[in-house]
Amino acid sequence: MPNPPNGRLAVFPGSFDPLTNGHVDIILRSARLFERIVVAVLVNQDKKALFSPSERIEMIREVFHEYPNVEADSFDGLLVEYARRRRASAIIRGIRAVSDYEYEFQMALMNRHLEPMLETVFMMPAEQYTYLSSRLTKEVFSLGGNVSGLVPAAVEGWMKRKQKATIG
Repeated sequence: MPNPPNGRLAVFPGSFDPLTNGHVDIILRSARLFERIVVAVLVNQDKKALFSPSERIEMIREVFHEYPNVEADSFDGLLVEYARRRRASAIIRGIRAVSDYEYEFQMALMNRHLEPMLETVFMMPAEQYTYLSSRLTKEVFSLGGNVSGLVPAAVEGWMKRKQKATIG
């Protein structure tokens, strides 16, 4: 890493399609540990998303507008390259179950191989969010289920507007 990392900046990467209350929990707790958090939306053209990357960034900004130390951005390519450009010192990853840990552990080791100065911090969501995922939330919503309490109210509004636009 040519420039030393900013010890106060952490990157929380993910699809955030949509942002769930589990994500919010981890972001808020991370914001107490680090001076700044970048919620980094992964741009993956191969994945069928409900929201575009710019819509997801806008949602994140809306949800965290009262938190000046939380920002939203997007990236594609290698996460370590993005973190290097941002001069981050840590990557935040949420772990809900042992199956998440196995995958995240491999990713953390590869990221450490690619950038030894970049730490990975694993965080578990609050107990009530351990079952929650964006994929499940989208599925429940698409089948007419209630997602209140699973996503922030602002995100639920975005989902309802998107559904109306798709139907209408």
